[in-house]
Amino acid sequence: MEISRTVVTLKRKRRLIEDTIVNYEKKIEEARADLAHVVAVIKVFQASAEPGELPRYADLHRVFKRTETVDLCKEALAKKGPQTTMQLAVYVMEARGLDATDKVMRQAVGYKIVQALRMQHLRGKIADAGKAKGGQRIWALP
Repeated sequence: MEISRTVVTLKRKRRLIEDTIVNYEKKIEEARADLAHVVAVIKVFQASAEPGELPRYADLHRVFKRTETVDLCKEALAKKGPQTTMQLAVYVMEARGLDATDKVMRQAVGYKIVQALRMQHLRGKIADAGKAKGGQRIWALP
């Protein structure tokens, strides 16, 4: 039995349409990936302004105003006396509305505090009260 020319043409057209659909699906997947990247970048930039929604990789320099970290540390030292870096980090995070239970963020804030308070120590505005049992620096007001 012979296949009519119409059927052969229609089958060829079907293959062409199927190939076109596959190509469009690939382009849709690429567009979805591009969209996901754009959404992620938007989250990073918006999170920098909203401390409560910070991802772990956010830039902490945008979270704190200039001298805010030192001011909050001095406030904590005035209220509670000498404290370790991590105690100060918890105080600063709570005062700023950040999640103090986030270990990664707390460690990043701790590093920021160490850098800021070392400079204050060199200027004579913060005292170094030694080290705690775990090796953490203890800070105090002069």
